[in-house]
Amino acid sequence: MSVSGVPPRDSGVVEVARFDVLPGSEEEFAAAYRTVRHELVATPGCRSARMTRGVESPSSFVLLVDWDSLEAHTETFRGSDRFTRWRAALSPFFAAAPSVEHVVAITDPVVPAPASADRPASS
Repeated sequence: MSVSGVPPRDSGVVEVARFDVLPGSEEEFAAAYRTVRHELVATPGCRSARMTRGVESPSSFVLLVDWDSLEAHTETFRGSDRFTRWRAALSPFFAAAPSVEHVVAITDPVVPAPASADRPASS
């Protein structure tokens, strides 16, 4: 984060999309996502995507997408036929409209150090 509070240009943004799906359709929703995931990750500006599912609330899913920029999501993806196909495959399972927000990192990610070859692995 810069002094002005604006993230560095190369830090990108993370889309956080929350989906509540119709109870009983969770596995179908997950399968549908797997079939159209390529529409999302092949979009220029998409760095990675990860769909997660609630442990306590199994009908609740959260999609985390790393984008190069806000515009990569809001203009490049949402303005494309990829989004139309992606949304058509998933929307039949929505219990309510998804909520979407964009966030930026305020710290660098913490990556665990690899286990050393001269250090025994814990059991």
